[in-house]
Amino acid sequence: MAKLHTTTISRRTVERLKTEKDTVYWDSELLGFGVRVYPTGRKVYVVQTRADGKDGKRGTGGRHGVITPEAARRRAALIVSRIKAGEEPIPEPPAAEANGPTVAELAATYLEEVVDVRLKPASARSYRNTIETHILPGLGKKRALALDHAAVSAFHHSLGKTPAAANRAVEMLSRIYRAAEERETIPEGSNPCGQVAMNRPRRHERFLTDGEFRRLGRVLDEVEAGGGAMAHAAVAIRLLLLTGCRKTEVLKLCWDDVDLAAREMRLHDAKTGPRTVQLSPAAAEVLARAPRVEGNSHVVPGMRPGSRMGDLQRPWERIRKRAGLDDLRLHDCRHSFASRALALGESLPTIGRLLGHSHIQTTARYAHLARDSVHESARRVSESVEASLYRDCPELAAAR
Repeated sequence: MAKLHTTTISRRTVERLKTEKDTVYWDSELLGFGVRVYPTGRKVYVVQTRADGKDGKRGTGGRHGVITPEAARRRAALIVSRIKAGEEPIPEPPAAEANGPTVAELAATYLEEVVDVRLKPASARSYRNTIETHILPGLGKKRALALDHAAVSAFHHSLGKTPAAANRAVEMLSRIYRAAEERETIPEGSNPCGQVAMNRPRRHERFLTDGEFRRLGRVLDEVEAGGGAMAHAAVAIRLLLLTGCRKTEVLKLCWDDVDLAAREMRLHDAKTGPRTVQLSPAAAEVLARAPRVEGNSHVVPGMRPGSRMGDLQRPWERIRKRAGLDDLRLHDCRHSFASRALALGESLPTIGRLLGHSHIQTTARYAHLARDSVHESARRVSESVEASLYRDCPELAAAR
């Protein structure tokens, strides 16, 4: 039986408790009063006592965060007195768990106060789709405070046919709970999503080789020479390859955002906020020779007057087929830019800035490529040192 080092169970001691397996910590003041701590971080007050020498009975005193330690202690004292009187314990959940807001109500507030206010339209649509497609049908009618780790795990498992969507749904549910805790709609510590075993992401890592870069370059040359809408698409793809920008960042680019003298592109509506992209001489040359359409301010114009190209997927499919790169996604141009930067010895923070990442964790997906680059550098340095060590003794070097 684990025992607290303090004299009584208090909010401070309970919030500090962590464990790798289910453990009950007993209070040293009220005999039989304890708190069960789960590896997920969930904590539930428990009561256990005996009456007339019979086997002990155990009841629950409520969930930490929903009920305070003081209230749980009073409930425990009541349960102990009932058990000793030969009555059944009262394991009723607190009224807040039974009558609090539903998950649907928390989600509606989150959409109204967070998603619709703080997010860009594309991100807002993605968030709303996850909530309406998965969270509301599966959990919407449940009381938010009655939802526990087991229920969230079961919900996650029910979406097993779409592993990525399952992960997104749990992550979204966690955001909804965190926002509700910040508004004090529900007590702090009510989020049941912690430690849910997420599906392993299926990383699609595809990087262009030198030979593939050359094949793609030749096709882009041919497409540009042909003119028309495909030539504009070729300009966009070259910019993706030479800047590492996102597809939407290039498609939304206007000529007013381009400063060829300073070799800069100013992205006012990038995914992670406004940023300036430094242009290499090659990228600046692509923009300098890009065909312009009179009366259209967009670098990659669309078919309708004054419009921009809406999507690159169809022209990209034609271009990659001609280049023999059927398995190459458009986003792999961005990955290839990052992998080439690593091969040239650039650090992950620098690459994160080049790509416009707001968090280093996003760039960390390329960490294994960085290790490969370091290993290769170490090999070259080591071979150079070894050659110098045995420069005057070629027969020893050959023997090694």
